[in-house]
Amino acid sequence: MACSLLPQCAPLSPSPRLLHPSRSQPLLVSRTLPLFAPRVASRVPAPAPRALPDIAAAAEALRGALSDAFLVSPPTWRSGAVSNLAIFVAASPVLLSGLSASGFAAAFLLGTLTWRAFGPKGLILVASYFVMGTAATKLKIKQKEALGVAEKRGGRRGPRSVIGSSAAGCVCALLSIYNVGGAALAGFWLLGFVASFCTKLSDTVSSEIGKAYGRTTYLVTTFKVVRRGTEGAISLEGTLAGILASIILASVGYVLGQVNVSQGAVCVLASQIANYCESYIGATLQDKEGFEWVSLHF
Repeated sequence: MACSLLPQCAPLSPSPRLLHPSRSQPLLVSRTLPLFAPRVASRVPAPAPRALPDIAAAAEALRGALSDAFLVSPPTWRSGAVSNLAIFVAASPVLLSGLSASGFAAAFLLGTLTWRAFGPKGLILVASYFVMGTAATKLKIKQKEALGVAEKRGGRRGPRSVIGSSAAGCVCALLSIYNVGGAALAGFWLLGFVASFCTKLSDTVSSEIGKAYGRTTYLVTTFKVVRRGTEGAISLEGTLAGILASIILASVGYVLGQVNVSQGAVCVLASQIANYCESYIGATLQDKEGFEWVSLHF
């Protein structure tokens, strides 16, 4: 009864529990939750990785563009430039072994003009000339340097040599591009193009083989014995090698369908006549005052 007479009171909160991590320092731990929850750092979403370029698709597009450039018929200036760029980049180690940097640039222009005029077959003919001419120039280069008759820059030809070597062929190419004379002369410009490179190759090979292997060299005007490398001098070894080189390049033109057998024979004959005239002019004029520029390498 005594308990019922006491006023009703709110229940007391439970007393805190004692934790005894150590006997000497008891700790009081409340059961109530903290008023403020600890702040949790928000996570920033990582950026999506960039998509890598589709190398396979790019390579396929490049291959398609090059294929279109190679197959364009008739050739255009654009197809000639694109095709030559691809070829020159791929073959630059070989080309730079026989050309200086400026000669390389001049050869690119020549290649573009050739492609525009006569297509890939024309470029194959010029490439054949370059390979055989460079091989002959590099032959026994140390011996030629010791004699003082080697080409400058270790046999690497500059722009003057490239332009001088291809001048007649470039004229024929331009006449063909602009259709001078119409269809009646189209074959004539192609024949002149092939003959011009047969002539230049024959001249280069006969000169370089004569310097390397010629036992006796004669001045073409008097047939007097002179030393190797003399302007206007010829040798039996060099002359035979030059004839063979022109036959080989004319045969390349025949295989490519640029000339027939009789036209190929004309190319070989024209190359020998031109070489003799060039040697004669060199022997009579080049050493005279005012005619130092006379050279096929201009």
